[in-house]
Amino acid sequence: MTDFLLDNLNPAQLRAVTAPAGQTLVLAGPGSGKTRVLTRRLAYLIERMSVPAYDIIAVTFTNKAAREMENRVVTLAQRSLDGIWLGTFHAMCARILRREADALPFSSNFVIFDSADQETLVKRAMHDLHIDDKIHRPAGIHSSISSAKNDLLRPSDMPRGSYREEVVVKVYTRYQELLTSNNAVDFDDLLMCATQLLQQNPSISEKYAHRFQHVLVDEFQDTNIAQYELLRHLGAYHKNVFVVGDEDQSIYRWRGADYRNVLRFEKDYPKCDKILLEQNYRSTQTVLDAARQVIDRNRNRTPKHLFTERGAGNKIVQYVATDDVAEAAYVVDTIQQYLATRKAVADDFAVMYRTNAQSRVIEEGFMHANLPYRLIGAQKFYGRKEVKDMICFLRLVENPSDEVSLLRVVSVPPRGIGDKTISALQSAAAIAGVSTGEVLLDLGKNGDASPYWSQIGRSVVPVADFGAMLVEWQEAKEKTSIAALFDRIVHDTGYEEYVKEQSDANNDRWENVLELRRLAYDFQEKGMTEFLQNLALVSDQDTIPDAGETPDDGKVKGAVTLLTLHAAKGLEYNQVFIIGLDEGILPHSRSRDDPEEMAEERRLLYVGMTRAKNQLYLLRAERRSNFGSWEYSEASRFLADISEDLVTNQGRRNATRRDAREDDFRWSTTGVTRKVTQSVAPSFKEPKFKPGMKVRKPDRADWGEGIVLDSKVESDGEETVEIHFSSIGLKRLLASLANLEILN
Repeated sequence: MTDFLLDNLNPAQLRAVTAPAGQTLVLAGPGSGKTRVLTRRLAYLIERMSVPAYDIIAVTFTNKAAREMENRVVTLAQRSLDGIWLGTFHAMCARILRREADALPFSSNFVIFDSADQETLVKRAMHDLHIDDKIHRPAGIHSSISSAKNDLLRPSDMPRGSYREEVVVKVYTRYQELLTSNNAVDFDDLLMCATQLLQQNPSISEKYAHRFQHVLVDEFQDTNIAQYELLRHLGAYHKNVFVVGDEDQSIYRWRGADYRNVLRFEKDYPKCDKILLEQNYRSTQTVLDAARQVIDRNRNRTPKHLFTERGAGNKIVQYVATDDVAEAAYVVDTIQQYLATRKAVADDFAVMYRTNAQSRVIEEGFMHANLPYRLIGAQKFYGRKEVKDMICFLRLVENPSDEVSLLRVVSVPPRGIGDKTISALQSAAAIAGVSTGEVLLDLGKNGDASPYWSQIGRSVVPVADFGAMLVEWQEAKEKTSIAALFDRIVHDTGYEEYVKEQSDANNDRWENVLELRRLAYDFQEKGMTEFLQNLALVSDQDTIPDAGETPDDGKVKGAVTLLTLHAAKGLEYNQVFIIGLDEGILPHSRSRDDPEEMAEERRLLYVGMTRAKNQLYLLRAERRSNFGSWEYSEASRFLADISEDLVTNQGRRNATRRDAREDDFRWSTTGVTRKVTQSVAPSFKEPKFKPGMKVRKPDRADWGEGIVLDSKVESDGEETVEIHFSSIGLKRLLASLANLEILN
């Protein structure tokens, strides 16, 4: 008799799906059927172990993964999952915080600030503290605050030994005050506040620990300290914790992920059942063997011997180009040949790179050849001005204390409210000890009878008019659907006319507004709070289309995918090109003095290599253009780890391979150097770009003018420039690749 739950599982998968209650650590290699195991395990708990869905919490890292899991489990179990907690870490934490708001310094209708809102608030905090944002980059300060929160550190817990640390603590403190006054939290607060809520309130912690008989976690290697502590509390009573991950695929260290949580799990649960999924269903054996040779150099990991029944397949192509233009030309020519012979379609191909700056030359090659491509990591739908405007209107209706949203839309479309009027509005609020939104609502309700009327100045009428609209929208919110409220806001503000006046002939921007409205319509039954929360918690990975799908701009179907290695996690393509396998690019120059960073670079390449199903290309260039001159590079040390029998060398054959292995590099205070028979003095140079310089990127006119905030020359001579562009904000670029033009 067919067993739909256990059919088509290999022995290791079957062992994982049917594991007894307790602690289970599943180390799932790339392409090993991780999602199948997790969904079958969830269905198995409900169908065979008679665990009510209500007693289960299953945590993922993306909404996309959560939806996929739910759909599969419903199909397998042939029943609804009423009562189950299934979603991302951030969504689960938001749910806990809204339920337990009485124990928190904010109310249950708090809003979640996205990255742009957070940067705005950090700048506001620095302004309040008279801290120069040209000396201390807001993005850098915010990164330090984010790291502290991921480690569960409040301002009072942080070191203050240096001047910069003192600045970070001061800004962190003021930043949190501003969040509270806005009745808002940021992404990191969701995790930190929920975890510390459970740590500091035994009764609340016990309630959730008793509730959830089984805790399941996907992508466990990407958890940070806060997430790990949260899981320990949730699983503290029943101790049935089932985690799936792979420390070899942990590539988000820069945002707090700690692969060592896998080791911590084994230490905290010494009797856990450890299961390795080593059979790969995606790649050829040649790709798997080469990837294993790269990753085996890392320490603090469980060795895995990935195998497949797909056969050896084609050898890996290692191509050395004379320069970066020739590197791009090889990619374009190879793809064109396949398309011309109809042996492949555009969706079969992906081009991956270490940094976004590398995409420029590739994009130029595709445009010149008229090849369709989709660029993952371009401006995201929810970050577009017209979409963010409408989200802020809705957020303000939901939470009038949200000053960030208020300040964004109070003059959208323009209604005669300038900076002086806004300052007067904020001053009136500060004197009264209330939020700016409360002043606005009072003006809207009471007009010239409001105690604030005389404090605002000559522009008080348009301020009061906007406040009156906000009052009406709040009343409408209680009586109508989100979509109807959306339409009301568009009508009252004249937003459609405003957008169309600024759009080109095809009205793309207005189409984006309509797309957001369609999404609002889908949330008719769930309500405003969940709608706004869903928008705030959309991750980068959620916005990446699968092959054959249309990206959110609706323009490109059937296209080659261009993306960073970080964005490639979880994806697969028939043919994969990884470019820039040069020392200083992959591995990145910043990793040279830090063994942990170097190990992360290895994991990053490993992830990229294992995206390939049938053919893998590893490319490098002997030199790269840099402001009219050439910078010569050395082959990435990672190429030397791959045995000759797995590769076919093309291009400049004599430069493709090296005799040196990683052991031929030594750690030094100035970077990694090769052992050579003749010592060469290191060359140092002054940064070409100085703080305060105005620059532009001719090939990306849409970025606007930029101001250099910082520039650093690495030990290998590579200059890294941090620039704030007027249209897109902060960018960190490699000067040799960025093609920047100095304006002053």
